Amino acid sequence: MDQVARLSLAEPASVDPDRLAQLYERFGAQRGEDLVCRAMEELAFRLGQAGRLYEAGDRLELRRCAGILAALADEIGMTALRRVAESVALCIDSADAVALSAVLARMARVGERSLYAIWDLQDLTI
Repeated sequence: MDQVARLSLAEPASVDPDRLAQLYERFGAQRGEDLVCRAMEELAFRLGQAGRLYEAGDRLELRRCAGILAALADEIGMTALRRVAESVALCIDSADAVALSAVLARMARVGERSLYAIWDLQDLTI
């Protein structure tokens, strides 16, 4: 083994600005912004909770947490985070501990980047 490959963990966030625009159209600017901010707070909480549940070995509650995360992410257009959260549930269902560990790490990375991306989008006029 003479060569070692270094894998890049950089992964762009995927935020659907059209989904945000739909929320703002449907609920108005102020209420839409309130909904997005509350969803972002809940997502941040759930991302931290997922790590704690994994460490505690509570797979059932972790699966429920990932489902809530996926639904929240979908609601505000975080498509990549939704897909990764759904993958967490699949790993739990298939009892694949190695994949679960990797996907949880990915969910944390994508979640953080998605929160920053949507925060940046809120600074734009929708």
